[in-house]
Amino acid sequence: MSTAIDLDFIASAARAAGEEILDVYSREIEVDTKADDSPLTEADRRANAVIMDALRTRYPEVPVISEENKEVPYGERAGWGEFWLVDPLDGTKEFIKRNGEFTVNIALVRDGAPAAGVVYRPTDGTLYSAESGAGAFKANADGSARIGNAEHYSERDEIVVVASRSHLSPEVEEFVADLRAAGKEVEFLSAGSSLKLCLVAEGAAHVYPRLGPTMEWDTGAAHAVVLEAGRRVLDHAAREPLRYNKESLLNPWFIVE
Repeated sequence: MSTAIDLDFIASAARAAGEEILDVYSREIEVDTKADDSPLTEADRRANAVIMDALRTRYPEVPVISEENKEVPYGERAGWGEFWLVDPLDGTKEFIKRNGEFTVNIALVRDGAPAAGVVYRPTDGTLYSAESGAGAFKANADGSARIGNAEHYSERDEIVVVASRSHLSPEVEEFVADLRAAGKEVEFLSAGSSLKLCLVAEGAAHVYPRLGPTMEWDTGAAHAVVLEAGRRVLDHAAREPLRYNKESLLNPWFIVE
């Protein structure tokens, strides 16, 4: 039986995590290093604790995969029909650089695909949310509005390509060069964290080629927003929808279009 989704509750958990993040953001940031050499801060830990407490209280029967939790062996999670997928602070490098481009990501994955997601940007209070079949929305100080992006980038003469501020790869530069060689006028937009997927969802950008490493928790929540906005997240090589709860939680290269 599928879990009934309360997006307002999930959004409130994301906002509460955001408060913990901003408390750390307001003072000197101490950075630890994880086993894979990626950075870890007090904000990651505090935000994760808030989200885990909320999910375990409201949805005790639904398991959780979070970047900051000990990884669950595939043999244990392979049979999960649904689970929460959490990145309590996506864009830790952006957080450390103090450029504001970091997010809280909470997704519900069902049968390998995102069924709902919330992406919250603490620095300005912007919240993207979506549930399968119910549309995608963006809420900020100006109110809440449904978002969508009906036009595929290939149909345009002028294309805004969004890419990572911290992880720009030669392959992405080649992707942009190929568009220009095809006669397209390309504007290059750099952004951090899962905001890149949300920019495509709302039409502020038209395509996001991620030709470099990411993890499932980096994309799950924003992927839900992209889908409900009418766009897709495809495995770059296979041209199939990005899937979740794989044996390896590392994503293949992908393109948001």
